[in-house]
Amino acid sequence: MTKSILVGAALLASATLFSQQLKPVTYQDGTQKLNGLVTSNAGKKLPGVLILPAWKGIDDEAKTAAADLEKQGYIAFVADIYGEGNIPADNNAAAKTAGYYKKNYEAYQKRIMLALEQLKKNGAIPDRIAVIGYCFGGTGALESARGKMPVAGVVSIHGSIGKDQARPNGPISTKILVENPADDQSVTPEDYNNLIKEMNDGNADWQIITYAHSKHTFTDPKSPDYNPVMAKRAWNHTLMFLKEILK
Repeated sequence: MTKSILVGAALLASATLFSQQLKPVTYQDGTQKLNGLVTSNAGKKLPGVLILPAWKGIDDEAKTAAADLEKQGYIAFVADIYGEGNIPADNNAAAKTAGYYKKNYEAYQKRIMLALEQLKKNGAIPDRIAVIGYCFGGTGALESARGKMPVAGVVSIHGSIGKDQARPNGPISTKILVENPADDQSVTPEDYNNLIKEMNDGNADWQIITYAHSKHTFTDPKSPDYNPVMAKRAWNHTLMFLKEILK
């Protein structure tokens, strides 16, 4: 009972923190309404970080990352990829919706670009912007690099790293950090090797860090895969990378 009370209190405290630090931002993709979130330091001229959420849309992990990034001196914007009325209700719906954007990568790239524009409108210095993403959002981080978006670097955190091999590899000027859990069953050896080939073919500045004893969603405190030691290391690696490329 005591543990349940403590967990409930922690979640309530987190919700209060989010409400204080994150402000809603409405924007559009044609007729589709999108609902993002920006940190309370919006409007200042600071480096910016775009956060791409996991496959169920904006969640507490993305919000926590935004709040933490604000403390580090960044303006953070959490993107809405799916749009109002399209948020998946369960894992099956999330798999279907995320699968659509993985297949139709140009639509995914467009939604990322629209979010980047919102980040800039909220004060981020245009040549000091990075993209980080979790799970499905990690795929989006890599798509930002593949799409030659004007960002200094991207971080894919337990992302789906594979792409359709019918798509040609091209030059990649964006710095790339991939944070890969060692026991992620969704990443095949072929995906891993193809990504390395893609980054080498593109002459990219890249790094892959693999986290031992970690399954797919190892950074999410709400997941049964959560590995607090490796999650902390991964976040520290993210902050180190962002400091290098943005400050």
